[in-house]
Amino acid sequence: MGNIRIKGLVEMLVKSYDEYADIIKVNTNNQLNRSVIIDVLEKLRCLLFPGYFGKKNLKSGSIEYYTGDLLEDVIFNLTRQIAFAIQRWEAFDICEDGIFDKAEELCFAFLEKLPVIREYLDTDVDAAFDGDPAAASKDEIISSYPGLYAILVSRLAHELHILSVPLIPRIMTEHAHSLTGIDIHPGASIGRYFFIDHGTGIVVGETTVIGDHVKLYQGVTLGALSTRGGQLLKNTKRHPTIESHVTIYSGASILGGETVIKEGVVVGSNAFITSSVPEKTKVSIKNPELQYKRDHEPQQSAWEENWYYTI
Repeated sequence: MGNIRIKGLVEMLVKSYDEYADIIKVNTNNQLNRSVIIDVLEKLRCLLFPGYFGKKNLKSGSIEYYTGDLLEDVIFNLTRQIAFAIQRWEAFDICEDGIFDKAEELCFAFLEKLPVIREYLDTDVDAAFDGDPAAASKDEIISSYPGLYAILVSRLAHELHILSVPLIPRIMTEHAHSLTGIDIHPGASIGRYFFIDHGTGIVVGETTVIGDHVKLYQGVTLGALSTRGGQLLKNTKRHPTIESHVTIYSGASILGGETVIKEGVVVGSNAFITSSVPEKTKVSIKNPELQYKRDHEPQQSAWEENWYYTI
């Protein structure tokens, strides 16, 4: 009986594979491997913060060997994954023989940006330490802060995005999203001294531009006013611009491609903003009315049962 039912399930699924062919991949050698990409991401983190991650104890005399060994591994695996990605992407009109050469070129162009990414990350660590009195040390921030990890991955993925490498940047940022609850699209452009405090629930859309010394708290959304246009909205500025020295508190939503939050603005919790804000402005919503209702004994009057006071 069990074998018959299994056979029936197999037939049903195979029929489904034929009917919905867009979500199946068969006979595809050279398929992108998410696990390999995540492993590359971890090795890149070791290169960006040497000594903090990985299984080896790093010695000053072996740092050159350590760096070269890691780089060789990253180059081999990332080049292959880039080749797998671009060979199926219409934007790359390359003959079969030229795919690997193009992938290698893109890989080296990306890796040459690592010193600049380290420069930016150094400012991000400073921003976190200066902005968070709960931080005991910079080591604590580098080793454990989810906000810094999300920023690190975003900066790496953004450089691949600029090079028009398909799929891989999004796999990286969605991996960070799954670990931290922070969703930063690789297309977002982010300046120096960026600090995410707590971070859970933050969303930063594809065309967002963020200046220097910006601080975001949990639950902030930098999003689009509407995405009902779907693919017709591709390549349009749909998300806000946040200029330098801006602080945005928890739960605030700032929407729209024409929305500009000017320098020095402070946005209070739960604010909903769809138009530009002039510089050095504090934005807040009016405090909601709080109602307090007492617990009562069962025999009290109807008036007493509904008693409350407002502040």
